[in-house]
Amino acid sequence: MQQRIKVVNEVSDLVPVLRAVDSPLKLALFKKLSESWVTAEDVEQEFGKEGEKVLGFFEKLKLVDSRWVSREGKRSPEKSFHTYYSTVNINTTAPLTEVSEILSVASLADKDYARFEKEIYDLVGEQGRFFSDVAEELKMSTTRLKGLIKRSEKLEFRGHRVERLNGHRS
Repeated sequence: MQQRIKVVNEVSDLVPVLRAVDSPLKLALFKKLSESWVTAEDVEQEFGKEGEKVLGFFEKLKLVDSRWVSREGKRSPEKSFHTYYSTVNINTTAPLTEVSEILSVASLADKDYARFEKEIYDLVGEQGRFFSDVAEELKMSTTRLKGLIKRSEKLEFRGHRVERLNGHRS
């Protein structure tokens, strides 16, 4: 198997790395995905609906690779997943205030984070908004906003815009 290294060059990229294994379920699923190729059906059977949700989060973070596999007794191929990176190289320099903001975002309690995520989700609407406009309207630093969006299962960056992730409705 090919060894790939996730390089973190921007401080806000620490959020997904820290959030990828911040619960027992995420950690167990990540370990499973690092050991073998697993289909969404396998994930649901072993980890339930919440496991499927976590798998989607891993996909958004680009932490998993996918391929189509044929399984005995199945009519059509199924998408299977495996961890994309085996190592993380953190190579970033940032002001301590930015690092503090990112660690704050990564460690926010889920219910507190949900309020921020909903506010951003509602603000960007169906069409999305320019990142700088969102930061200005929320009176939030760009570092904090980047961290919040990178943590989200409902939001993503597309160029200089913040948009709702495909398939997500509030």
